[in-house]
Amino acid sequence: RAFMAWAAARGVRHLLNDAGCPTQNAYIESFNGKFRDECLNEQWFESLPQARQEIARWRRDYNEVRPHSSLGRIPPASFAAQHRQRTGDAVQQPEIK
Repeated sequence: RAFMAWAAARGVRHLLNDAGCPTQNAYIESFNGKFRDECLNEQWFESLPQARQEIARWRRDYNEVRPHSSLGRIPPASFAAQHRQRTGDAVQQPEIK
């Protein structure tokens, strides 16, 4: 309930997937699998600060370095920058810490 209240207070529309329909969220399932296999299962976190540091490092690599086949073999950050340049979109995403 707290999440739904938070989303509603910020004008965020939250949609739920139908039960038993994994094709509705395949992209996030793919991300979750990669995150688990390449980051969480490869690390033994000894503290919360270490976990945050390693997850941030993995996220930077995933978003800023690693090419994604679905984006024409470029990283998501580059794809987003090119999209903003092409469309004149001035909206900037906040940096996640």
